[in-house]
Amino acid sequence: MIFESHAHYDDDAFDQDREELLGGMQENGIETIVNVCAAVQDIDHTVVLMEKYPFVYGAVGVHPDDVGAMNKDVLKKLQKLCRHPKTVAVGEIGLDYYWDKENHLVQKHWFREQLELAKHEKMPFIVHSREAAKDTYDVLKEMKADRMEGGVIHCFSYAVEEARKYLDMGLYLGVGGVVTFSNARKLKEVVAYAPLDRILLETDSPYLAPVPKRGKRNSSLNIPYIAQEIAMIKAIDYDEVVEVTKENARKLFRIDEM
Repeated sequence: MIFESHAHYDDDAFDQDREELLGGMQENGIETIVNVCAAVQDIDHTVVLMEKYPFVYGAVGVHPDDVGAMNKDVLKKLQKLCRHPKTVAVGEIGLDYYWDKENHLVQKHWFREQLELAKHEKMPFIVHSREAAKDTYDVLKEMKADRMEGGVIHCFSYAVEEARKYLDMGLYLGVGGVVTFSNARKLKEVVAYAPLDRILLETDSPYLAPVPKRGKRNSSLNIPYIAQEIAMIKAIDYDEVVEVTKENARKLFRIDEM
Protein backbone atom coordinates (compact mmCIF):
# COMPACT_ATOMS: atom_id res chain seq x y z
CA MET A 1 0.00 0.00 0.00
CA ILE A 2 1.38 3.37 -1.11
CA PHE A 3 1.62 6.69 0.76
CA GLU A 4 0.91 9.67 -1.53
CA SER A 5 2.62 12.61 0.17
CA HIS A 6 1.48 15.47 -2.07
CA ALA A 7 -1.68 15.91 -4.16
CA HIS A 8 -4.25 18.61 -4.89
CA TYR A 9 -7.66 16.93 -5.10
CA ASP A 10 -9.31 20.28 -4.38
CA ASP A 11 -8.18 21.36 -7.88
CA ASP A 12 -10.83 22.12 -10.52
CA ALA A 13 -9.36 19.35 -12.69
CA PHE A 14 -11.14 16.82 -10.44
CA ASP A 15 -14.56 18.49 -10.34
CA GLN A 16 -16.17 15.94 -12.65
CA ASP A 17 -15.03 12.72 -10.98
CA ARG A 18 -13.44 13.56 -7.61
CA GLU A 19 -15.71 11.34 -5.54
CA GLU A 20 -15.42 8.36 -7.86
CA LEU A 21 -11.64 8.70 -8.11
CA LEU A 22 -10.99 9.07 -4.38
CA GLY A 23 -13.52 6.35 -3.61
CA GLY A 24 -11.42 3.83 -5.54
CA MET A 25 -7.99 4.75 -4.20
CA GLN A 26 -7.61 2.18 -1.46
CA GLU A 27 -8.77 -0.75 -3.58
CA ASN A 28 -6.07 0.33 -6.05
CA GLY A 29 -3.28 0.26 -3.48
CA ILE A 30 -3.18 3.92 -2.37
CA GLU A 31 -3.37 3.72 1.41
CA THR A 32 -2.91 7.36 2.48
CA ILE A 33 -3.04 10.75 0.74
CA VAL A 34 -1.93 14.16 1.95
CA ASN A 35 -3.97 16.85 0.21
CA VAL A 36 -1.92 20.03 0.11
CA CYS A 37 -3.30 23.58 0.11
CA ALA A 38 -2.00 26.08 -2.42
CA ALA A 39 -4.37 29.04 -2.86
CA VAL A 40 -6.05 30.97 -0.06
CA GLN A 41 -9.46 30.36 -1.62
CA ASP A 42 -8.89 26.59 -1.53
CA ILE A 43 -8.01 26.18 2.14
CA ASP A 44 -11.55 25.18 3.11
CA HIS A 45 -11.70 22.63 0.29
CA THR A 46 -8.79 20.72 1.80
CA VAL A 47 -10.59 20.66 5.13
CA VAL A 48 -13.68 19.20 3.45
CA LEU A 49 -11.63 16.43 1.84
CA MET A 50 -9.81 15.38 4.99
CA GLU A 51 -13.03 15.35 6.95
CA LYS A 52 -14.87 13.31 4.32
CA TYR A 53 -12.26 10.62 3.59
CA PRO A 54 -10.64 8.70 6.47
CA PHE A 55 -7.43 8.09 4.48
CA VAL A 56 -7.00 11.75 3.40
CA TYR A 57 -4.97 14.10 5.60
CA GLY A 58 -4.30 17.77 5.00
CA ALA A 59 -1.47 20.30 4.81
CA VAL A 60 -2.48 23.93 5.26
CA GLY A 61 -0.48 26.80 3.81
CA VAL A 62 -0.25 29.22 0.91
CA HIS A 63 1.84 28.67 -2.22
CA PRO A 64 4.29 31.47 -3.16
CA ASP A 65 2.25 32.23 -6.29
CA ASP A 66 -0.71 33.24 -4.08
CA VAL A 67 0.96 35.12 -1.22
CA GLY A 68 -0.47 38.38 -2.56
CA ALA A 69 -3.73 37.20 -0.97
CA MET A 70 -2.07 36.58 2.40
CA ASN A 71 -2.73 38.72 5.47
CA LYS A 72 -2.79 38.34 9.26
CA ASP A 73 -6.34 36.99 9.22
CA VAL A 74 -5.38 34.22 6.79
CA LEU A 75 -2.38 33.39 8.97
CA LYS A 76 -4.68 33.14 12.01
CA LYS A 77 -6.96 30.81 10.05
CA LEU A 78 -4.00 28.61 9.16
CA GLN A 79 -2.96 28.53 12.80
CA LYS A 80 -6.41 27.40 13.84
CA LEU A 81 -6.41 24.69 11.17
CA CYS A 82 -3.00 23.45 12.31
CA ARG A 83 -4.85 22.21 15.37
CA HIS A 84 -7.34 20.19 13.32
CA PRO A 85 -6.84 16.50 14.19
CA LYS A 86 -6.13 15.57 10.58
CA THR A 87 -3.78 18.42 9.66
CA VAL A 88 -0.29 16.96 9.32
CA ALA A 89 1.85 19.82 7.94
CA VAL A 90 2.14 23.48 7.01
CA GLY A 91 2.34 23.73 3.23
CA GLU A 92 2.88 24.19 0.55
CA ILE A 93 5.01 27.23 1.27
CA GLY A 94 8.20 28.59 -0.23
CA LEU A 95 9.56 30.52 -3.21
CA ASP A 96 8.82 30.41 -6.94
CA TYR A 97 10.99 32.56 -9.20
CA TYR A 98 9.97 30.67 -12.35
CA TRP A 99 6.41 31.95 -12.66
CA ASP A 100 7.40 35.08 -10.70
CA LYS A 101 3.80 35.98 -9.91
CA GLU A 102 4.68 37.73 -6.65
CA ASN A 103 7.46 40.07 -5.56
CA HIS A 104 10.46 38.16 -4.18
CA LEU A 105 10.54 40.11 -0.93
CA VAL A 106 6.83 39.40 -0.41
CA GLN A 107 7.38 35.71 -1.11
CA LYS A 108 10.24 35.54 1.39
CA HIS A 109 8.22 37.42 4.02
CA TRP A 110 5.32 34.95 3.91
CA PHE A 111 7.69 31.99 3.62
CA ARG A 112 9.25 33.07 6.92
CA GLU A 113 5.86 33.74 8.51
CA GLN A 114 4.56 30.30 7.60
CA LEU A 115 7.76 28.62 8.75
CA GLU A 116 7.34 30.47 12.03
CA LEU A 117 3.80 29.10 12.19
CA ALA A 118 5.12 25.56 11.70
CA LYS A 119 7.69 26.15 14.42
CA HIS A 120 5.10 27.57 16.84
CA GLU A 121 2.63 24.74 16.20
CA LYS A 122 5.39 22.10 16.24
CA MET A 123 4.48 20.82 12.78
CA PRO A 124 6.49 19.67 9.77
CA PHE A 125 6.46 21.82 6.63
CA ILE A 126 6.20 21.25 2.86
CA VAL A 127 8.40 23.53 0.74
CA HIS A 128 7.84 24.57 -2.86
CA SER A 129 11.06 25.86 -4.44
CA ARG A 130 11.45 26.58 -8.13
CA GLU A 131 14.45 28.42 -9.57
CA ALA A 132 15.02 29.80 -6.07
CA ALA A 133 17.56 27.36 -4.65
CA LYS A 134 19.84 29.81 -2.86
CA ASP A 135 17.10 31.96 -1.33
CA THR A 136 15.14 28.88 -0.25
CA TYR A 137 18.15 27.41 1.48
CA ASP A 138 19.12 30.75 3.04
CA VAL A 139 15.63 31.27 4.52
CA LEU A 140 15.51 27.71 5.88
CA LYS A 141 18.97 28.14 7.41
CA GLU A 142 18.03 31.52 8.87
CA MET A 143 14.87 30.01 10.41
CA LYS A 144 16.90 27.10 11.82
CA ALA A 145 14.82 24.53 9.97
CA ASP A 146 17.14 21.79 11.18
CA ARG A 147 15.79 22.36 14.70
CA MET A 148 12.15 22.23 13.66
CA GLU A 149 9.80 19.26 13.31
CA GLY A 150 11.09 18.23 9.91
CA GLY A 151 10.00 18.96 6.38
CA VAL A 152 10.17 18.02 2.72
CA ILE A 153 11.39 19.84 -0.36
CA HIS A 154 8.45 18.99 -2.58
CA CYS A 155 8.97 18.15 -6.26
CA PHE A 156 12.72 18.35 -5.83
CA SER A 157 14.28 19.84 -8.98
CA TYR A 158 17.85 20.80 -8.13
CA ALA A 159 21.20 19.04 -8.45
CA VAL A 160 22.99 16.69 -6.05
CA GLU A 161 24.89 19.58 -4.46
CA GLU A 162 21.62 21.21 -3.37
CA ALA A 163 20.15 17.87 -2.30
CA ARG A 164 23.12 17.35 -0.01
CA LYS A 165 22.44 20.67 1.76
CA TYR A 166 18.79 19.83 2.42
CA LEU A 167 19.58 16.28 3.50
CA ASP A 168 22.17 17.67 5.92
CA MET A 169 19.34 19.78 7.38
CA GLY A 170 17.44 16.57 8.05
CA LEU A 171 14.83 17.27 5.38
CA TYR A 172 13.18 14.81 2.99
CA LEU A 173 13.10 15.06 -0.80
CA GLY A 174 9.76 14.70 -2.59
CA VAL A 175 10.09 12.74 -5.84
CA GLY A 176 7.31 12.69 -8.40
CA GLY A 177 6.61 12.02 -12.05
CA VAL A 178 9.48 14.12 -13.39
CA VAL A 179 11.90 11.35 -12.41
CA THR A 180 10.44 9.23 -15.23
CA PHE A 181 11.17 11.88 -17.90
CA SER A 182 14.06 11.08 -20.25
CA ASN A 183 15.50 14.59 -19.79
CA ALA A 184 15.45 14.48 -15.96
CA ARG A 185 19.16 13.66 -15.62
CA LYS A 186 19.72 15.82 -12.52
CA LEU A 187 16.79 14.32 -10.64
CA LYS A 188 17.83 10.77 -11.53
CA GLU A 189 21.29 11.57 -10.13
CA VAL A 190 19.71 12.91 -6.95
CA VAL A 191 17.61 9.76 -6.54
CA ALA A 192 20.71 7.61 -6.99
CA TYR A 193 22.55 9.72 -4.38
CA ALA A 194 19.87 10.21 -1.72
CA PRO A 195 19.29 7.50 0.90
CA LEU A 196 15.94 5.79 0.35
CA ASP A 197 14.95 6.68 3.91
CA ARG A 198 15.00 10.40 2.96
CA ILE A 199 12.67 10.13 -0.06
CA LEU A 200 8.90 10.61 -0.22
CA LEU A 201 6.67 9.51 -3.11
CA GLU A 202 4.34 12.18 -4.51
CA THR A 203 2.41 13.03 -7.65
CA ASP A 204 1.52 16.74 -7.31
CA SER A 205 -1.76 15.70 -8.94
CA PRO A 206 -3.26 16.89 -11.22
CA TYR A 207 0.15 18.06 -12.49
CA LEU A 208 3.35 16.37 -13.73
CA ALA A 209 2.01 12.95 -14.71
CA PRO A 210 4.80 10.38 -15.15
CA VAL A 211 5.69 8.55 -18.33
CA PRO A 212 3.69 6.86 -19.90
CA LYS A 213 0.88 9.21 -18.79
CA ARG A 214 2.86 12.41 -19.40
CA GLY A 215 0.70 15.28 -20.63
CA LYS A 216 -2.48 13.86 -19.12
CA ARG A 217 -4.20 14.68 -15.85
CA ASN A 218 -2.22 13.10 -13.04
CA SER A 219 -3.59 11.17 -10.07
CA SER A 220 -2.25 9.09 -7.20
CA LEU A 221 -2.99 5.96 -9.26
CA ASN A 222 0.17 6.79 -11.23
CA ILE A 223 2.55 6.52 -8.26
CA PRO A 224 3.62 2.95 -9.18
CA TYR A 225 5.39 4.36 -12.26
CA ILE A 226 7.39 6.67 -9.98
CA ALA A 227 8.23 3.90 -7.52
CA GLN A 228 9.31 1.62 -10.38
CA GLU A 229 11.67 4.28 -11.74
CA ILE A 230 13.22 4.84 -8.32
CA ALA A 231 13.66 1.09 -7.88
CA MET A 232 15.38 0.86 -11.25
CA ILE A 233 17.71 3.82 -10.54
CA LYS A 234 18.70 2.47 -7.13
CA ALA A 235 18.77 -1.18 -8.29
CA ILE A 236 16.45 -2.29 -5.48
CA ASP A 237 13.09 -4.01 -5.25
CA TYR A 238 9.90 -2.08 -6.03
CA ASP A 239 8.26 -3.30 -2.81
CA GLU A 240 11.18 -1.91 -0.81
CA VAL A 241 10.66 1.52 -2.36
CA VAL A 242 6.96 1.47 -1.51
CA GLU A 243 7.47 0.25 2.05
CA VAL A 244 10.36 2.52 3.01
CA THR A 245 8.83 5.67 1.51
CA LYS A 246 5.57 4.90 3.31
CA GLU A 247 7.37 4.65 6.62
CA ASN A 248 9.24 7.87 5.83
CA ALA A 249 5.97 9.72 5.27
CA ARG A 250 4.30 8.26 8.32
CA LYS A 251 7.29 9.31 10.40
CA LEU A 252 7.44 12.86 9.02
CA PHE A 253 3.70 13.48 9.23
CA ARG A 254 3.35 11.56 12.51
CA ILE A 255 0.39 9.57 11.23
CA ASP A 256 0.95 6.80 13.80
CA GLU A 257 0.44 9.34 16.57
CA MET A 258 -3.04 10.26 15.36
